[in-house]
Amino acid sequence: MACGQAAVLHKVVTVYSEMRTNTWRRWEEPIWIPWVGVLHSEEQPDKSRGVPKCSRSRREEFMVIGPSEPIVAVLGGDIMLPCRVSPAMDVQNMELRWFRSKFSEAVLIYQNQREQREEQLAQYRGRTSLVKDFLTQGEAAVRIHNVQAFDNGLYTCFFRMGIFYEEAGLELKVAGVGSAPQVHITGPEEDGVRVVCMALGWFPKPQVQWRALSGEKFLTFSETQAQDAEGLFTINATLVVRDPSSGNVTCSVLNPILGQEKAMAIFIPEPFFPRSSPWKLAFMVILTVLMLLLLGAVFYIMREHTAKLQEMQEWEKLHRDKKEDQRIKEEALKARDELQADLDWRKSVYLASLKKAKLYADWRKEKFQTLTVSLDPESAHSILALSDDKTSVTFKDSCKGSEDGVYSVLGHEGITSGCCYWEVEIKNAERSEWALGVCRRDVERKGWYQESPEKGFWVVAMYDNIFGSLPANGEHIVPIPQRVGVFLDLKEGDVSFYNMTDGSHLFSFPLASASGTLLPYFRLRSGNVSLTICSGVGGPVQTPLPFNNLPCSSEEPGSLPGQGFSSGCGVDGDFPGAESPLLPCGPEAMSP
Repeated sequence: MACGQAAVLHKVVTVYSEMRTNTWRRWEEPIWIPWVGVLHSEEQPDKSRGVPKCSRSRREEFMVIGPSEPIVAVLGGDIMLPCRVSPAMDVQNMELRWFRSKFSEAVLIYQNQREQREEQLAQYRGRTSLVKDFLTQGEAAVRIHNVQAFDNGLYTCFFRMGIFYEEAGLELKVAGVGSAPQVHITGPEEDGVRVVCMALGWFPKPQVQWRALSGEKFLTFSETQAQDAEGLFTINATLVVRDPSSGNVTCSVLNPILGQEKAMAIFIPEPFFPRSSPWKLAFMVILTVLMLLLLGAVFYIMREHTAKLQEMQEWEKLHRDKKEDQRIKEEALKARDELQADLDWRKSVYLASLKKAKLYADWRKEKFQTLTVSLDPESAHSILALSDDKTSVTFKDSCKGSEDGVYSVLGHEGITSGCCYWEVEIKNAERSEWALGVCRRDVERKGWYQESPEKGFWVVAMYDNIFGSLPANGEHIVPIPQRVGVFLDLKEGDVSFYNMTDGSHLFSFPLASASGTLLPYFRLRSGNVSLTICSGVGGPVQTPLPFNNLPCSSEEPGSLPGQGFSSGCGVDGDFPGAESPLLPCGPEAMSP
């Protein structure tokens, strides 16, 4: 937990105990400790003892620090699990708790300056004690006596003063060396001798190896394991020795944590290995030859019988198949036509409804190529002012537009095919009149003109304090969008507008009358308004790049590498997107 940016330098006393000893070692090290500003953001494990959220003084703030490395304990020995607070302070009046995976699984509880036994787990009663030597210096440790296998695992130490608490995690690795391996010969096996190695009372599961007298390891052997009621492992490893000259073989058992190993060797006399008889080999060869001859005769007879049977069946089936094929073909053609018609209808209904889904805009951005739009100064009305990077348009300082005028500017990039999109941010969208969308290159924009699809304009606009499409169709959108995404799909023949703030669908136009090259269109009419083109990946718009000829259809979806979800206009970072197998994808062509 951290509050603000202030920090204070403390000398922290670190205390630890060497494994299997009661010796404490201490040293001082300077570290920077940040002030804590808010209460623990996670819910306290014991919900019945929740801590209320309220203010506190800086004297109550501390951090709990545990060992950075796992603590190793030997079975049957004693071990200490230390924790300390930083900055160092007296913890005698704090509540101290060590627990396992749950807050209620208490290993030791220290409260009101004494140990509490009521909530302690049964298996730790009488086996734990608190080391109090350095409580006044902010250091405490729980000593576990007679360490058992079930003590292995993760622990949490919890310190609370008043309403403030902190905790730290630590790991205890229990290790125990069991009995020396017992190796014995159990008898011949196939063409070798079977040798078994057994070891008891190891923890954790030990590693078993078989080695020859030369030191070479046997890689192929079987191994079984079992755990007793105390969690200790019993290992049985079986090896089949096939080389009579092997002599001695050694079974070694290694504890992977302690690195301690126990081994036992056994000598296998050569007479123990089975000897093969020359008559046995001859008998096996003769038997194999006879079996092959018998199988060949059976195969030949069955093949002849099967061939004749197949000829009769094929002749009878030929006539039936002709009629059946004709019937199946007719039914298949009929079913195909019906299914295709149904799929076409379902697809049209699905896509029409999907376009109005709130997340569809972000899905489209994953499939559409981002168009880097720059404004064409030559197409701008004289009353308009363009930014230096050709991405923003507004009225000049001396002009604020007129409701009787139409002042527009076009994008420099011409679009002839494919799928692309761009986003426009509108400043003072509610208190102004403006429009944006696409238009044909050859539209008439001199003087006063009307924007409609019939005249080559596909736009949405803010007019008479309402937002809608042009020409007005009685459908109004609330709230007024501050950021509009324009998705142009020349493959499917439509242009759609989305509110990129909440992802909602605004309007869609069919491009039945679109022909030739289309250009991004921006128009101001009145008010202190500005339209700013935003890039697709965050940051300012740069020089337009050529598009790759990628497929753009619901049947062949594609994903454009490197294209993020969010568009950038002073916003950094990408957000993850979603994909749909029915969404159109990247553009096919574009000409400036």
